[in-house]
Amino acid sequence: MPPSLRKPAVIAVLLLASAMLSLNEADQGGPPAGAAPTEHKIVTLPQTPQTAPPAEPGPFGFDKVQELARQRAAREFKPPPQNLPASLANLTYDQYRDIRFRPTSALWRDKSLFEVQFFHRGYRVRQRVNVYEVTSAGAGLVEYSPRLFTFGKLKTPKLSSEVGFAGFRVHYPLQTPSYKDELLVFLGASYFRVLGRNQHYGASARGLAIDTGSQSGEEFPTFTDFWLVRPQPGDRSLTLYALLDSRSVAGAYQFEVRPGEITQVEVHCDLFPRRAIAKLGVAALTSMFLYGEDGTGRHFDDFRPQVHDSDGFLGETGHGQWIWRPLANPRELRVNRFMDENPRAFGLIQRDRKFAHYQDVEALYETRPSYWVQPLGNWGKGGVELVEIPSDEEIHDNMVAYWVPDQPVNGGKPTRVTSGPARGAWSSSSPAASSMGSTARNRSKRK
Repeated sequence: MPPSLRKPAVIAVLLLASAMLSLNEADQGGPPAGAAPTEHKIVTLPQTPQTAPPAEPGPFGFDKVQELARQRAAREFKPPPQNLPASLANLTYDQYRDIRFRPTSALWRDKSLFEVQFFHRGYRVRQRVNVYEVTSAGAGLVEYSPRLFTFGKLKTPKLSSEVGFAGFRVHYPLQTPSYKDELLVFLGASYFRVLGRNQHYGASARGLAIDTGSQSGEEFPTFTDFWLVRPQPGDRSLTLYALLDSRSVAGAYQFEVRPGEITQVEVHCDLFPRRAIAKLGVAALTSMFLYGEDGTGRHFDDFRPQVHDSDGFLGETGHGQWIWRPLANPRELRVNRFMDENPRAFGLIQRDRKFAHYQDVEALYETRPSYWVQPLGNWGKGGVELVEIPSDEEIHDNMVAYWVPDQPVNGGKPTRVTSGPARGAWSSSSPAASSMGSTARNRSKRK
């Protein structure tokens, strides 16, 4: 896997030129004293290489996104432009961190339980995504403006609305009614992260994995467009749609987000392939495992007993059998596939919840969420594949798990491949995880 980037108060997963980056609330800053909130401007744009066609006035739903994905797949793939002004492209890591969204300018500020803040493009976060707001009147593009951000010590650049956003995050009163915590982040490729109550970001989910762990090299599809459905003031769930695109496939996604102690996200996905795909990874999860405390894996000169976002793979087969596989940091790439039919659930789990077993006051690994995927309906024959990639540093997300259907994905004329729906849960535990025994030590030969 390409490297991730983690420093105090920031967590990121870097994928080629794309990134998922989530700044802690303390780092977000706000408007200068006395500054007035900046309102979002909703506009429609003509179709360009980096924008989806604007929605027609009237109801907008998942069927429109499905049609857009079908149309995309019928055309030759064009990579999203990543051109940026030099003032943004040449930023250092610390300079980029100085760019902060104004919380008072959040979409739906004080109008619902949910609010949306946006990420600026710059540094390695270069891809533009288009974000639309969906109302009863239709869908309109949320226009970028530099006035939505503060730039710290940087001289405020003169930027046009064409710069756009790199991604967004959703806030919700997850811990207490008086404060809206960070709940969900979309930033970089098709990656997204979700939190339940009393958790810190750890593992990631992503819309699709293609040829992960293959000698041919992995392909990283990207979410290029998002539609956020404006919630009513008392709504406790949020609906959003996304359009995915890559050299091999276009896809339509619907997310239903239900925050809580265990946050649930129901995902519906339709894929329209442009060409044959050797290995399609559905409901992909990505995490980090450097070492555990059993003493049989690779050894590092580190005072901490354990360093990992997840410590095991857990699955329930279609026949009701449970599989627990402790994660390992191998010396060579390791790929295992657990063959199954109509799987009931699988996930990457963080079971050890004791601070003393990590002793890291910044990373707080004991608070990292477990990611749990539950198929809704029958997925047929296939297998859950677990990819373990050698890593020498905790900055790399080197564990990947996803479902690989037996059904071949052919090229040529676009054909709909329904890979969902599925329900994902982000929590401090998982079904049956607390009742199953834990691994104290593996008996294996050291190399």
